[in-house]
Amino acid sequence: MDNNSLQALQEKVRGQVITSDHPDYEAARAVYNAMIDKRPAAILRVSQVADVIAAVNFARDGGLDLALRGGGHSASGFGTCDVGLVLDFTDRRGVRVDPAASTARAEAGATWADFNYATTAFGLATTGGIIGSTGVAGLTLGGGIGYLARKHGLSCDNLKSADVVTADGKFLTASAIENEDLFWALRGGTGNFGVVTSLEFDLHPIDLLYGGVVIYRQEHTEAVAQLYRDYIATAPEEMGIFLGFHQGPPVPFLPEEHHGKPVVVIVGAWTGPHDEGERQWQQFMDVAPVAGSFVGPLPYAVLNTMFDPLHPKGNQGYWKAEFLRELSDDVIGVAQKFGAGVPSLQTANHYYPINGAAQRVGQDETAFPYRDVNFSVAIAGMWESPADNDANTNWVRDYYGALHPHGAGVGYVNFLDADDQPRIEDTYGGNYARLAKIKAKYDPGNLFHVNHNIKPAV
Repeated sequence: MDNNSLQALQEKVRGQVITSDHPDYEAARAVYNAMIDKRPAAILRVSQVADVIAAVNFARDGGLDLALRGGGHSASGFGTCDVGLVLDFTDRRGVRVDPAASTARAEAGATWADFNYATTAFGLATTGGIIGSTGVAGLTLGGGIGYLARKHGLSCDNLKSADVVTADGKFLTASAIENEDLFWALRGGTGNFGVVTSLEFDLHPIDLLYGGVVIYRQEHTEAVAQLYRDYIATAPEEMGIFLGFHQGPPVPFLPEEHHGKPVVVIVGAWTGPHDEGERQWQQFMDVAPVAGSFVGPLPYAVLNTMFDPLHPKGNQGYWKAEFLRELSDDVIGVAQKFGAGVPSLQTANHYYPINGAAQRVGQDETAFPYRDVNFSVAIAGMWESPADNDANTNWVRDYYGALHPHGAGVGYVNFLDADDQPRIEDTYGGNYARLAKIKAKYDPGNLFHVNHNIKPAV
């Protein structure tokens, strides 16, 4: 892409076009995962929808790779590309709440911290992630697992509509009554079908919840994991809670002797009456000696950002994912073995429940097909120094290799890494052929391929 072309793009948009000779280029090209070191020809800081239309037409007509960046959290690095054009929504983070209708509309650059800050003011919330800096758009388009999923479904189940710029430069609204096929595909099919510029969600009454984190020494893994397995199978849907393996974080409620040591954690939120929440949490206080805990009444927005300090922009990262139908004793054994060797303070290995309301949606009602599995496992390797890349990526791969034989054969698309592209057809199972047909309708030239790509049906 020559300078004349970039100048022509700048004349068509109001947003800033940042090229390699710009003093902000190095910062602008960076994504959360520092293992991704790509050099786009230009980054467009989107100002409004008209910029998106102009940029889509520019990239399509010029045969350029086009990357879409909301929160920038993609472990696979799909928020950037080499040589091509990046649409960066950093400046489009607005959230408008309609408390009378219990809905909210978020722009494509909004994070869950932005979203929850806006909705908490009205005592409302919807299912989001567990890290506040995660982008609303990226999480939702891949499905959206979070604390409220057992009670209110996945993020994509709460999506009412989305504004989309398609590959031909058209602006469409996708909902249950407009462009229904596109709406179906967006709910789990990721960014394969167009540039989503805003998303409208249903909200639910969520005021102060009763939740937090309980931390145990790693030697208590078996007892804690077995209780969690038995509890979550029949737990009230007001309880959104997950099992995790970490190094002990340097937080005030955990004695220093446990910092940096392998630990097992229970993290979650009870959204019912607080006296009942205290009773629900008590069994996790009693199952094994507690190394440290922080559990009590707190705003949902606070819980959603509690772990953000452990995940700053600029760490190295490599992820794997698996769905499980059951948390068997064999799986717990694998978790215990690899939990003892968690390689860094930032690394997170979580077992998220996706039963309850998430399973009351049919497998073919949205593009997200795995409504018959009970757990989604994230093996999220994150660390500071590039010198540790081999050791950390090997730990993730070895863990995944040991866990995969016990799994459902596929993993949650938001937790996959770039080298998982060969798994994509299996990931969508019986929904893949339908997705490929919709892709052919809205993006026959596969302009939107910087993602876990669904190829257009021929």
